[in-house]
Amino acid sequence: MTALARPDLTTPELRAAPDARFVPAPADGVLPEGFFTTTNLPTYVKIDGAWQMPKEPRMDAALVRDAAGVLWAREGRRVRAGELVAVGAAEDGREGIFVHLTALLGEPSEEGEFKFMTSEVSREKPIDYGQMARHLLAERARGGYTVWVCGPALVHSRARADMTWFIEQGFVGALLAGNAVAVHDIEASIFGTTLGMTGSGEASSGGHGLHMRAINRVRAAGSIAAAVANGTITNGIMHACVTHKVPFVLCASIRDDGPLPDVLTDTIAAQDAMRAHTTKATMAILVATALHAIATGNMLPAFVTEADGTMREMTTICVDSSEFVVSKLKDRGTHQAFGVVTNAQDFMHILRLYVERELAAGSR
Repeated sequence: MTALARPDLTTPELRAAPDARFVPAPADGVLPEGFFTTTNLPTYVKIDGAWQMPKEPRMDAALVRDAAGVLWAREGRRVRAGELVAVGAAEDGREGIFVHLTALLGEPSEEGEFKFMTSEVSREKPIDYGQMARHLLAERARGGYTVWVCGPALVHSRARADMTWFIEQGFVGALLAGNAVAVHDIEASIFGTTLGMTGSGEASSGGHGLHMRAINRVRAAGSIAAAVANGTITNGIMHACVTHKVPFVLCASIRDDGPLPDVLTDTIAAQDAMRAHTTKATMAILVATALHAIATGNMLPAFVTEADGTMREMTTICVDSSEFVVSKLKDRGTHQAFGVVTNAQDFMHILRLYVERELAAGSR
């Protein structure tokens, strides 16, 4: 786990820096011209002569000072008319805003800016499952909040039992996914298939409609939790989330079947629901989902601030069978992400194996 050194805010340049300038937002959901746009790196804002960090840091947001003087990273759509928004473009402190570029990126580039399109990802890179297992165990031991973001390939590839195990063992703080993950998992519980495919990978007779029948049964129950309570759903990922009280956010897409009654069909409401968990995240594991992974990455800071004020890198693991997804996540600014180019089944099986080894070693 990489500890991050805080910047020296007592240098002559930063001591002489002016307070950041704030301008009222002209209307609800509209930012003033020249507003400072945030990165996911540690950012300090000078207010009344003192440097402070915003709450709920993330990239692609504005710096907003509320009526109580508290500084927040806020999406533009959440800013209300008259709220004070920091303006400026410089990240070196000369306008009262300092971005700690070297915290994770090393020495700044020639231009000294946060940049996209700088990743190097390869399926030939070694994968240290032992280290990932130790990170998971450490987060559970310290009461951390590990957010898992999963795509339906995790269910199709027969990693469903492994995901269920991680939930049952307390390694999942929250599950973020789409309608399909829950639908196919519930279909597997009720009918033993996913999109009509049996556990041996064969298409079943009439199987093309089984996911619709699964959706219908949950809609008849009223919710996933109600379907667990009445015995419709007896095992699997969603069953484990309900029985172990692990929160989940299911976000809709334009092509969803049903959807299930728990699915958020309002994109803005879905973003807000996801954000409620990313603001608490101390680790993130993104498996087999391009859009949900990138969306979550955009909401995550690249660092975790501990209770004692120390900072460390946010452990972020992105898993996909294609370099494209991992590269695109990093190219969109989630530079702290460690890319694992493999299929969901292998990743989940092997990670569970290493976690079980660590648990067995610790019990001896």
